[in-house]
Amino acid sequence: MATDVTPDLATAPRPAPVPAVKAPSLLARALDSDLWHSFKRSKLAVVAAIGTLVFLLAALLANLAPQDPFDPAQLELLNSRIPPLWSAEGQAPFLLGTDDQGRDILSAILHGLRVSIIVGGLGVLFSASLGITLGLVAGYVGGAVDAAIMRVADVQLTFPAILIALLVDGVAKSISGGQMSSGAILGVLVLSIGLSFWVQYARTVRSSVMVEKNKDYVAAARLIGLSSPKIMLRHVLPNAIGPVFAIATINFALAIITEATLSFLGSGMPDTQPSLGTLIRIGNRYLFSGEWWIAAFPGLTLALLVLAVNLLGDWLRDALNPRLS
Repeated sequence: MATDVTPDLATAPRPAPVPAVKAPSLLARALDSDLWHSFKRSKLAVVAAIGTLVFLLAALLANLAPQDPFDPAQLELLNSRIPPLWSAEGQAPFLLGTDDQGRDILSAILHGLRVSIIVGGLGVLFSASLGITLGLVAGYVGGAVDAAIMRVADVQLTFPAILIALLVDGVAKSISGGQMSSGAILGVLVLSIGLSFWVQYARTVRSSVMVEKNKDYVAAARLIGLSSPKIMLRHVLPNAIGPVFAIATINFALAIITEATLSFLGSGMPDTQPSLGTLIRIGNRYLFSGEWWIAAFPGLTLALLVLAVNLLGDWLRDALNPRLS
């Protein structure tokens, strides 16, 4: 007689549940990326990043400076042109000395650093937004639109960036009659810098988009009925924007130099709310009369900031270039 060997489903052992695999966080993925490992291996990039971070924190904490150089009530002309504290004629609490208006140089540098970084950052943000938009449209649409945008870019490349910035600044001042507030001057500087550096972004993004738009995922997106703006923004742009980060980092340093040049030439921030370029221009008047510290310390700060940002941008450009990996 055959026995029934069919197992009882109610009493049969059940397989152990498979534990859910938690997706790694964004921070964990960033720390495990090739970019982070490349950054850790480059001592120069680490030093440049630390230096850039120190300058950004100094600008952020400028309100903790010993003096507010933008407040006339805190200035005393009797304290003008005092040498640094370690010299024979130095006076406390002016560690780096004072300028012709009695401003503490250290406090003026911290506040001027904030102005320079704000102008440079906003200028890069504006130029990147404009250049990425125009490059995306030119590369994806092509034809007459592409030709028109690129011809404008070619014409602009024939002029130095500082000349375009001076032109925009001059037009803005002529329209306003030369009477502009500090906020309006800052806006004009951002506009001048933004219109000077958008071409690099446009040409780079256009080249990447012309490659990406012929790939299969773009054809699939068209087949399912996605509109061109959605394809450009959701699919093409994320795959074409990689080189922009390196350009933006390097252009940040160029934007700070451009702002300092405009301020040094008298077309930038006013003496009452000085940037680093304005402080250098003020100190240049007294450079040959012995008051070297008024121009030297702001100039040294500007040079170190630009050097740190440029070194960081050079590493980022090499790290994002697959041909160099």
